[in-house]
Amino acid sequence: MAVARNRRRVLRHRTGRLRDGLVDVDSARIAGAMSELRHRGHATLRDRLHRVRSAMVLALQAGLAAALAWLAAHELLGNPEPVFAPISAVGTLAASVGQRMRRTVELILGVAIGVLIGDVLIYFLGTGPWQLALVVILAVVLSTFLGGSAAVVIQAAATAVLIATLSPSTENLEIPRFVDAFVGGGIALLVTAVLLPLNPLRVINRAARPALDLLADQLDRAAQGIRDRDRDRCQGALERLRANHEELTAFAEAIEGAKETITISPARWHRRDELAHYAEAAVPVDRAMRNSGTLIRRAVTMIEDGEPVPDPLPDAIGHLAESVRLLRHEFAVGAEPQDSRERSLRAVSEAGRAYTQGVGFSGSVVVAQVRTTASDLMVASGLEQEEANRLIRASFGEQESAGRPAPPRPAPPPPP
Repeated sequence: MAVARNRRRVLRHRTGRLRDGLVDVDSARIAGAMSELRHRGHATLRDRLHRVRSAMVLALQAGLAAALAWLAAHELLGNPEPVFAPISAVGTLAASVGQRMRRTVELILGVAIGVLIGDVLIYFLGTGPWQLALVVILAVVLSTFLGGSAAVVIQAAATAVLIATLSPSTENLEIPRFVDAFVGGGIALLVTAVLLPLNPLRVINRAARPALDLLADQLDRAAQGIRDRDRDRCQGALERLRANHEELTAFAEAIEGAKETITISPARWHRRDELAHYAEAAVPVDRAMRNSGTLIRRAVTMIEDGEPVPDPLPDAIGHLAESVRLLRHEFAVGAEPQDSRERSLRAVSEAGRAYTQGVGFSGSVVVAQVRTTASDLMVASGLEQEEANRLIRASFGEQESAGRPAPPRPAPPPPP
């Protein structure tokens, strides 16, 4: 009872403080936590809906390919139970975009190995549990020895199992299995190349957005952390930027998928030049990610060591973030990325002003990484490396001539 009275007394005391206009710290913290949870819930729902929209084309391709594979095997080839043809079609489409032609070849090769091993061993050894085990072992060993990928090994083992277990009750299983694999893979390629080809630029835009958004957001976060001398904020940006494997992998796979679509789909051949531009941007975007990581890591050290932080320095990093966003937008609309280039040069100019006003050792590394990252972004926009470097030096050098002079070069050593 005494404990309950004390709790009521504390509650009345807090209520009185609220009536007097004081801040309830606990309520503020709870409200903040609930707001974060609601934001996460909305973000998760958006992410799931985005994934569903991204998968709709694949779902339509898989459904159409399965139906056409069944019809081709049943109606045209006279297979009364064409089970493996739609399975092969769906299996081919389930491969990562950009690997479907390879998956079809692997599918047929794996089936051929499985049929060969299964038929030979059953002919000489008969059927049974130990024969089944031996068939699978040899199928895996042979496909691995021949240099097959995981898909080849799986198909060889699965086909060997089917041959060893169904051959006693089903006659002439080998040829229909091989034909079904060929038909299913061929139908899958027909669907992706002619009937429902992907828009390669849309695929790349969709995949590039998370990678470029990640880079821009963390640069913005680092800029604010430097401005506030918030070491933890910069460290959080660094850790998130380092965890970029998923975004970069999706970007690279999208480029490979677009190349495959351009190769096999006549309806997309006119997009080859645009695709080449995107493909060339992947490498400098990856470099910009890594150089931005170095930039932010040195920013953390700069804050920890209490080095001077001129006002233009966080502004320069903020301009880099905006350059990334402009690059993403101009890529998406197919425009020449002039705005992105201009913003990258503005970032370098601000970094030059910061250098003129005075920075420490880590600060000078941050300035250098602003220049390097800006150069990467300009190369990603389509400029040659030499041209990008020339513009970077010109933009940075203007600040040197307007402020303190560049450090003097060391005198040459005296002649021997």
